[in-house]
Formats: sequence, structure tokens, C-alpha cells
Amino acid sequence: MFEDARERMVEMQIRARGIEDAAVLDAMRSVPREAFLSERLREFAYEDSPLPIEEEQTISQPYIVALMAAALQLHRGDRVLEVGTGSGYAAAVLGRIVDSVYSIERHGALAEHAAERLGQLGFTNVAVRHGDGTMGWPEHAPYDAITVAAGGPTVPAALLDQLAIGGRLVIPVGEGRTTQQLQRITRVGPDDYRTELLGDVRFVPLVGAQGWGAPGVDGQPVEPSNWDGHAPGRPSSAGTVSRLIAEVAEPFQEIGGVDLGGLLERIANCRVVLIGEATHGTSEFYRMRAEITKALVETRGFDLVAIEGDWPDASRLNRWVRRVDDGRRVPEATFARFPTWMWRNRETMDFLAWLRHRNEKLEVDARAGFYGLDLYSLFTSIEAVLEYLDRIDPATASIARERYSCLTPWQAEPQAYGRAALSGQYRVCEKEAVAMLRTLLERRLDYAASDGEHFFDAVQNARLVADAERYYRAMYYGANESWNLRDRHMFETLEALLAFHGPESKAVVWEHNSHVGDARATEVGVRGQLNVGQLARETFGSEAFLIGFGTDTGTVAAAHDWDGPMQVMQVRPSLPDSYERLCHESGHAAFFLHLREPVREEVRGELRTPRLQRAIGVVYRPQTELQSHYYHASLPHQFDELIWFDGTRAIHPITAADTRELAGDHPLRLSIR
Repeated sequence: MFEDARERMVEMQIRARGIEDAAVLDAMRSVPREAFLSERLREFAYEDSPLPIEEEQTISQPYIVALMAAALQLHRGDRVLEVGTGSGYAAAVLGRIVDSVYSIERHGALAEHAAERLGQLGFTNVAVRHGDGTMGWPEHAPYDAITVAAGGPTVPAALLDQLAIGGRLVIPVGEGRTTQQLQRITRVGPDDYRTELLGDVRFVPLVGAQGWGAPGVDGQPVEPSNWDGHAPGRPSSAGTVSRLIAEVAEPFQEIGGVDLGGLLERIANCRVVLIGEATHGTSEFYRMRAEITKALVETRGFDLVAIEGDWPDASRLNRWVRRVDDGRRVPEATFARFPTWMWRNRETMDFLAWLRHRNEKLEVDARAGFYGLDLYSLFTSIEAVLEYLDRIDPATASIARERYSCLTPWQAEPQAYGRAALSGQYRVCEKEAVAMLRTLLERRLDYAASDGEHFFDAVQNARLVADAERYYRAMYYGANESWNLRDRHMFETLEALLAFHGPESKAVVWEHNSHVGDARATEVGVRGQLNVGQLARETFGSEAFLIGFGTDTGTVAAAHDWDGPMQVMQVRPSLPDSYERLCHESGHAAFFLHLREPVREEVRGELRTPRLQRAIGVVYRPQTELQSHYYHASLPHQFDELIWFDGTRAIHPITAADTRELAGDHPLRLSIR
């Protein structure tokens, strides 16, 4: 069981990211990561993420362990010092590569547990000691390599002194306690060192005499003795923070008729408003998002609603709400693939009905549209491209069929294409998919002159095919590559929509919190993931406004497993040390919490300390909620506004009876077989 998962981890999470050091890859294959985890976490041993261990610490993401080991440029006879033993996993990996490893851990309990595990696994060449890692382990110096698994404000002089001539020190360094630059320092002479920057990282603070100061009573590191800035105040107790939230929050009673005046003032002249959701199945999130969007469309000139849904499915709804009948056939039910309830629900249907009614009295060019940003509809998009070319250029349609035929065998299961292409069992179809997109773009003047909007739709479908082909291959490289490709595609589609509709266009984006909240303020950003919210801030600056949602408990529509049946599940009460618990204990049932420029600046100061945050997607696993659905984030850096509902209910999927009541031309009328 674990052997296969370990091999996939090496191939997809490590080798696919460019690490080719054979000794490191062999070590990662041979060390059982599950042995360094508690029993309840072993099923997650080869996930592409850090995991919690004792003393509120974590076992590093496998890729980071491999990256650090490769950066050390190790040889069999090397003597290595590791600062920050943690679980002992990284020390074991190093022990597979070199002759001797000396590891220091400042938490006595961790040092004891790690030494015991390493002994049980037969690592006689790894020694563990409880002590201050910033001072090194001088009794065994000099070292050929030193690795530090925590970020310091500067490089500890003691570690430089204990480095052999020609030795390499790999350490995260940064003036802040949360983000650093990974540095490789090579000692080229008695007093001569060469430094290389290896990229941005985020590690826990390096605590010790030559790092950040000893932690205070609240567990937060204080500034080192040579710190010349202003030491931030320590975060207050949870009760104090909850009372502060209660004081500054803007409570409301009902979603219908809610006063959005304050929120609209804060949004001001933003061009892009991204509205999230903490689950993909909560009625309150959908209904409030719709109310905000209606206000933006009516009073602020927003004309694009872009969702975390597939382009061709949303395109059918777009033609319906904009009352544009172009005679195109609807070959299948709209949003028919898993998870059907995500957009085939009464809450979305009610908003679409409102938008269609609102558009009725406007000229076509002034009507607001409804668009999809996602890329899962590989073969539906191929059909859309072919249908467009059949009408406008049959000769090119024949070329398109030939090119896209490479992907045809995988129509029923596109994920299988990615697996077959990566394994070499089937050829990669990237060239054909990109060539078709290029052909469309080369003929843009001729095609667009005939019908610019239809041409734009065809180009977006062709772009989706090219990106989806890459996505289904990237799924087997590792989580970061596929996630980043998908979010880049969604953001580039958003940019294309804004460009097509002109400089005065404005967009509301509906996606999950995990796509909307700035990834740089979360632990997934540390692991190399970006998202739509981050890209929006980088592109639009203060003209992007990011709104997140949260809840404590209630019900949610979700499945237990991917492609499983939808169920209405009970959401567990939020965990201690989470933002959700702070909001719950404020005592308000529902409220707006402004974070960009709050009425009291201490709101940002108190909430910026990273805490747990819950994210439920289309799959919910209450029994492993901490591991499956919580991650660390810094709320005021992640969102500009938080909307809170203490108790929530599941969305209402469209039933067969609902579809029978819809008008004959409604895209959601077709039932799902």
C-alpha cells in the first residue's frame, strides 16, 4: 500500500518538479514517511503537503525535504548537521545519503520521539540531541553540509564557523518571520563565503540565541536582540480577539433586504470583485453572493459574472440570460458532470432568472453576461470549436477534426489520457491542441469580421482544450502544477473577458475561498501554489476586492468521495485556534468584517497571526476534518472582507420536478441521465 504511494510521490511530486539527484530520489523512495506520523495521519503520509506532529510542529512537505537535501549537494562520506529534527523524517532521508548525521531539536519531547523512531528503523548513523540549534553542535564540527529547517533573521555565526572549507549551508533567511529566501552558502575560504539565492520559501521561525528570541508565553517568537525595528505586539487571547470582532463587525439579520451600503462604499471603484465561499454547498453563501452581485450590476455597472464552472456550460446560460438566440443546439444537460449540484441548484437558478429579467429591458450590448472560467470540459469544448468551424469555415473544420482526433479515444475519461501520456503508453497531444488554437488566432480578422462574439467563444473553447490537455497530464506530476495551471487558465479567461468587453467592463467572480483568497497569505502559497485572488491583486492592485465567507456549523451539500453521490451532511463545529472559532465566539449570528482598512487598525494586527481556516469543497470528510479541510492562513492578508454566517444550510439541488417547471428554452431544463 505505502510502497506504491511512495513511488508515486517521488515521480509526481519530486522528479516531475526537476529534482534529478539520484541519491536523493533513492532516499525518498526508501524512507517510510508513514513511520514518522501518528496512526490517524498515516493515510495522508504521501500527500503533497506538510502534516501536524507533536508540539504544534509539522513534518515538512516531501518536496521541501527533497529540495533541501538536493541543495546540499551531498556525497556519501559527508558529515551533516541538521538544525530542527522535528519528526526525524528529514534526518532519516539524509541518513540514507551520507555517512553521519547530527541533528538538533529545541523541543525535548520531539528530540526524544525522533531518536526513538530512528533507532527502531535502524538509523545507527543519525544522532539526535536536544538543544539550541542556532549554536550548532561544535563537538562534531566541521561539517560538510548544514541544513536548517526554520527561518532566521540572519545566518547564525556559529553555523558559519562550524562549516568546513568547501561545505554548504542551506538556510531560509528573511527579515520577516513568515517569508524568507532560501540561501545556499558555500565556505570557499577561512573567512570567505559565497551565497546563492534559491527562491522564496516560508518556514517556521528559527528560535534560539542566534535566531529569533525565545518564545513568549503565547508561543510567538519575539524579535532577536539585534532587531532594530518596532516589535509587534503579541496577539491577544482568543476571547479578547472575539470581543474585538464583535465590536467592529457589521451585523445583519436576513439576506433578503440586507443593507449593502457599507460594503459597496468599500468596494468603491474596483474593477474586479471576487466573491468566495467556504463550501461548494451552502445556501447562505450562494444567496448572499447573488445579492451582492445584483447590487454591483444595478448600481456599479458590473456587466460580467464569471464562475468556477466550465466555459461551454456557462455559455448556454449566458445566451439565455442575455436573450441571444443564435440557433445553436444544446447537445446535453448543462453542468451535467460531477458535481452537478454546484451550479444546478435553486439558488443559482433564482439569480439567473433575475439576470434574464433585468436584461430584458436593455439593448443587447448593455446586457450583463454569465461566463465560466474553468477547464474541465475538454470534449464539450472540442465539440463547440467544431460546430463553429462547420458553420464558418468547413475546410478548417476538417483540419480541426483530424487534429483533435488524437484526444478522441479518451472522451469518456480524460484523466486516463494524462496517465497514459505520462507513462509513455500514448503520445502527447499537446502539439495538435496548440496548433488548432494558433490556427484560430491567425484567422482572427476574417472570422471576427463575420461574428466577433461567436469567434471569441470559439477561441476560448480552443484555449480551454489546449490548457485542459496540459492539465490532465499535470494531474500526474503533482498537486501544485495542476492547481497552478487551472488557476492561471481561470484568470487568463477572466482577463480575456475584460479585454473583449472593453476598458469599461467590470467583473464579479464566483469561486471557492481557496481560489479567491490571496494564496500568498496561506500555507498552500508556501508550497508553491498560486490562485486567482493572488493573480488579481498582482494585476489590478487595489482595483481588485476579495471577499471570503465563513461558518461555524450547519448542513452542507457534498459527497464523501470524488464522483460520489451528493449528500446533505452535518458540518462539525469549528476547531479551537481557528478563525471560525473566533467569529463564532463573537456572538453575532451574521456579519460583515472589513479587513482592508478596518475602523480599528488593531483588527489587522490581531488577526494577522496565522490561524487555522476551514475549506470544504465538493467532498467533505468530517472524520478527518483537521487533516482534510483545515489549513493555516493570515486572514487580513488573504481577504479584503469576510462575511460570516454562524449557522448555515445546504443548497437546494434542482430536482426533476423543478426542471419540468422551467420554460422550454431554459438551459437547465434538460435532465441529467
